[in-house]
Amino acid sequence: MRETSLFREIVVDNFAGGGGASKGIEMATGLSVDVAINHDPAAIAMHKANHPETEHYCESVWNVDPKEVVRGRKVGLCWLSPDCKHFSKAKGGKPVNKEIRGLAWIAVKWAILVRPRVIMLENVEEFKTWGPLKQNDKGEFVPDPSKKGMTFQSFKKSLEALGYQVETRELVACDYGAPTSRKRLFLVARCDGKQIQWPKQTHADPNELTIKLGLKPYRESGEVIDWSLPIPSIFSRKKPLKENTLLRISRGMKKFVIETDKPYIVNDKAYFLQHYYTHQSNEIRASSLHEPLATIPTANRFGLVAAFLTKYYGQGIGQTLHEPMHTIPTKDRFGLVTAFMTKYYGNGVGHSLFEPVHTITSGGNKFGIVTVHGEKQMIADIGMRMLQPHELFKAQGFPEDYIIDRDHEGRIYPKTQQVARCGNSVPPPFAEALVRANLPEMCVKKEEVAV
Repeated sequence: MRETSLFREIVVDNFAGGGGASKGIEMATGLSVDVAINHDPAAIAMHKANHPETEHYCESVWNVDPKEVVRGRKVGLCWLSPDCKHFSKAKGGKPVNKEIRGLAWIAVKWAILVRPRVIMLENVEEFKTWGPLKQNDKGEFVPDPSKKGMTFQSFKKSLEALGYQVETRELVACDYGAPTSRKRLFLVARCDGKQIQWPKQTHADPNELTIKLGLKPYRESGEVIDWSLPIPSIFSRKKPLKENTLLRISRGMKKFVIETDKPYIVNDKAYFLQHYYTHQSNEIRASSLHEPLATIPTANRFGLVAAFLTKYYGQGIGQTLHEPMHTIPTKDRFGLVTAFMTKYYGNGVGHSLFEPVHTITSGGNKFGIVTVHGEKQMIADIGMRMLQPHELFKAQGFPEDYIIDRDHEGRIYPKTQQVARCGNSVPPPFAEALVRANLPEMCVKKEEVAV
């Protein structure tokens, strides 16, 4: 455990979870957070694996006495990421939990008892609609539309009454270097007389760069894909894909591969060639461009690979890999779809996604024609796999060495838990940018932090 000092301000991460905010704070300050609090033993175990120097409290935030935790030390930053699921628009008109919706009040408790110099709170943008509840005909508690936002305003006024300046703003993670377009509401409160600062945007849509000089282009979701993993054909699975899944793939193929002027070509990004010998095989082998080419068969089996992401929820058809990844939920809902292409020599255009790929010959039936770099390509097969947890965490802005698959004692986490932690996490670039903007005296230069 890190040596304590009464002269150094400490950092406290309430609702610490798997450690996204803590990691971002560490990226800014060069130090692990001093205190992390969470009621979930599994979340604390992951946090311990990545932040072994932190003091961990595995209990409800309401049961933690800030004075006992602080032990006379001054608090420079108190970070809070209270549960957002009972505010999220994904909740719709479903009943909500009063206790969970009231978790943000813990910020006022800390402000009263230990007066952190800066308080930062992160939540979904709907958090601003926080208001009283009413009972419906079934006796369930639901938000009262006529009192929308009243509790949120009372919450802000409570902090202001304690001498805090309070501001809120919605930020988007890809504007600060994360390869995800997750949007979140941030509340910053400070009582040291200094002005609240909002971090300057560092990245922008490449199409807007001509008017936003000095900004870097958004990081592409294609960056996070592990292209070394096998991608099985959608046509030769032991358990056929569901019709809705095939429909989403079909629509995505049409929009992001066949009809687009800019398909995401894997070879240009990842430097490997795909080759396959029969469309019946589940195995899709690859060879690096830095090694000798594999034995060349009599038929052309080498070609380009185009890819996009499909979603397993909602009505959307997915997204291109040229843009940041859309918001990551707590369940794995992203699938990587690849179109394997060979040069086109014939005149026919083949069949739908709802039947097996026809025999591939030099002039027979073809699935579809795509023009890439001025050359016609034939779609010979389509592959699909779910994104893996390490890809999702990378999209969220976590460094590649962040431990996600085991706890501090080496116990393995199942993939479902890994994905849930990712969906609930704070993208580290958010926390880093906010801390650097408001607490520069606690921060180190970027190049001094190894991530």
